[in-house]
Formats: sequence, C-alpha cells, structure tokens
Amino acid sequence: MSLALGATTALLTDHYELTMVRAALRSGTAFRHSIFELFGRRLPTGRRYGVVGGVGRALDAVEAFRFGEPELDFLVTHDVVDDDTAHWLSSYRFTGSIWGYPEGEVYFPGSPLLIVEGSFAEAVVLETVLLSIYNYDSAVTSAASRMTLMAGDRPCIEMGSRRISEGAAVAAARAAYIAGFVATSNLEAGRTHGIPTTGTAAHAFTLLHDTESDAFAAQLAALGEDTTLLVDTFDVEQAVRLGVELTGGRLGAIRIDSGDLAEAARDVRRLLDSLGATHTRIIVTSDLDEWQIAALRGAPVDGFGVGTSLVTGSGAPTCALVYKLVARATSDDPDAELVPVAKKSASKASIGGRKFAVRRFDERGRAEAEVVGIGAAPDSDHNDRPLLVPLMTDGTVVGREPLAAARERHVRSRSELPVSAGKMSRGEPAIPTVLLDEHGRPTNNPYVVSES
Repeated sequence: MSLALGATTALLTDHYELTMVRAALRSGTAFRHSIFELFGRRLPTGRRYGVVGGVGRALDAVEAFRFGEPELDFLVTHDVVDDDTAHWLSSYRFTGSIWGYPEGEVYFPGSPLLIVEGSFAEAVVLETVLLSIYNYDSAVTSAASRMTLMAGDRPCIEMGSRRISEGAAVAAARAAYIAGFVATSNLEAGRTHGIPTTGTAAHAFTLLHDTESDAFAAQLAALGEDTTLLVDTFDVEQAVRLGVELTGGRLGAIRIDSGDLAEAARDVRRLLDSLGATHTRIIVTSDLDEWQIAALRGAPVDGFGVGTSLVTGSGAPTCALVYKLVARATSDDPDAELVPVAKKSASKASIGGRKFAVRRFDERGRAEAEVVGIGAAPDSDHNDRPLLVPLMTDGTVVGREPLAAARERHVRSRSELPVSAGKMSRGEPAIPTVLLDEHGRPTNNPYVVSES
C-alpha cells in the first residue's frame, strides 16, 4: 500500500536493529563501510523458481525511513536508544547505494536479490522493513506466477482481500498483477497502483430479494447484460436458465463458487450452448490454487477468481529471504580495505563478499544456469544476461518503474526457463546456481537447492 503523505516507515523495524546501532555508535564501528545482501538459501518446497516482488514498495519504504519527533520520543522513553543515538537518528537518511534484481525477474537459491551498500548503521536498520516487503510480495508473486502459468491464456483475477490484513491486501493485488493476474477486486489497489478492478455478485444480494429472478433482474437493470451472475445460491441449472432468459441469451458471464468445478463447468457449458448463449463466459472461484487450476485445463472455464491460496503464497507465505552483512571495512577510513564476512552456522551459513550475477543461456536461448560471482563479476560469454540493476545511487532512487514494465519482464523471464519450470511436482530448481570465486573458479555452494 502506498504511504500517506508524511508517513514514516522508521518504526517498521525490530527493537534490536536500533540497539545494535546504539552499541555500534558506542564502540566506534557504526560508520564502517558495509555491504549487505538480501537472498534466499532455498526455494519453498516444490517450487522450481521464485519471482521477485516488492521492489517498488521497498524503494518507497527506504525513502520514507525517517525519524521524527514522535518516533524519537517513543524510542527514548522506552530506552531503546540513548540521547546520542536519538540525535543521529534525527537526521537519518539513507545515503548509500542499492542494486538488485528488477521486479518480475525469476530467481533461484543464492540469487543476490538486493545488494545494499553504505555505512553499517544506515544499512543495518533497513533489514526488517526490506525483508517484510520482499518476503511477502515475492511469496505472492511466485504463487501467482505458477497460477497464471497453469491458466495459460485464461485470465486470473485476484480476490483475496478478505483473507489478510487490509494493507497486505493491497500489496498482494500489486504482487499478483506483476505475475500476470489481469485484475483485482480491491479498490484501493486500483486507486493506488492503477490495477484494473472488477467484481461479480454476492450470495447476500440474491438472498436480499424475494426471488432469484428479482435479484437477477435488479442486477441486470443496474449493471447491464455484460454483468456476471452468481448461479449457485440455490439451483445452478435453474439460475443459468433464468439468466439466459432475462437477457435473451446475451448474458456476459456466470460464476460458479462451489461443488465439483470441472463437472459443473461442463454441465453449464452444455446448457448455455443449448440455450443459444454461446458467448456467455464461465468464471470459477472457490479456494482455487495452481493445482486446481491445472486440473481445470480441460474444462470449459473462461477465467479464474483466486483468493486465499494466492494471498497466502499457496502454502509458502514467506520466501525465507534473509539479509546478511557480507563485507565490511577494516576501519572508518574511507580508503579502508573491504573484507568478506560470513556466518558459519550449521544450515544457516552465508557467503562473504560482494556478489555479481548473470543468467547463462544455451545456444537456443534457454536459461541453463544462474551464475554468481563472489568478489568479481563472472566472465560472461556472448549470451549471458546481467541480473543486477541500480535501484538507488547515493541515496537517490534511480530504479523506479511502472508495473507494466515488471509484468512484461516477468513474461520474458519465465519464458526463458526450461520446460521443467512448469512442473507442479517436487524437484530441483529449474536451473542450478553456480558460484564462482574472484578468480572465476567454481566454488562450493552451501545453499540447499532442493527439498525433494
């Protein structure tokens, strides 16, 4: 959701972010030049690829990360920060640089989705807000991509607002739109992000009237014959016949929201055609996910309305992305050497050093590897595609783009993947992630690439 005028994102963070800054200021290490990386060690179980979502929202959040008097009063009163830290925070503005995968791009285990460079203090405080945006938006975008892949050329509509919090509902609509959903039911998403909005009808509207005929007639009178009638409040066949009769066969669409959707769609299609309503579309809803959409490929369904499964990541509500310090200066001196640093924790290891990433293609233009250079850019062959783009330079946003660009990028990026990317079964990521050291030599990859 876009931020209200004057709103701040500064407290959308964890307590320990600011206490660590407080301690770093005391120890004299707060302003050491540092590089942080946002990445995932693995894909959610069963996924062959992930999709980057939330880039635009993250840039807005970084710009709005400011500490005003109310925020500082709260922090000092609750002893989160001391006076010296509050004084530094009072003029906080991120002045570093950020590179990242652009929105809509696919990614894999170990892909450096975001590289944040600046002083330790100004970069570390962004960890929570960046992760909360990327983990949620990318989860929805990844789920949406699988759904639109299974739907093929049949449209998907986002209808999940009532299943999550109001702010997340707007973010979910945005994320789904990037991955190919054509519209949302959420009006705030329409106003904020320019996403087309649409809707059908409610069972309550039918029940409000004395008869189903009265309800349908009222809806048609208000919204025209191209409206969508909800036909499963009582008897589906009777409702379809009624809708066709009231419109002389010109009814725009019907929606089926219960039962065996494939069987019901076939029965309704036969009925519509027999009544001469050959152009009336069939829209199905009812807790759909990518597996159900795939199962409906052979059914005469013209569109899908998807809610709960979409906005909760279809079983993977987070991408498990993390934000880690991967390099830092040996002192506060502007010319101090940057040294790689990394966690060695079992199952939670990270890889030190600045990362560079390209996607490698075979001679047919099909992606065959995610190549990540550690400390130096990989030597590219003639058809490698660089993946990191500038998003902020010296504190100024340079990577903001319209959603249409992210939608187009996603279509291109997904189409480059091997056929295995479209499999719904568990398995390896669609392409491997290859790590190269600073000399261009393959090195051990500690990230889990499969949970099959």
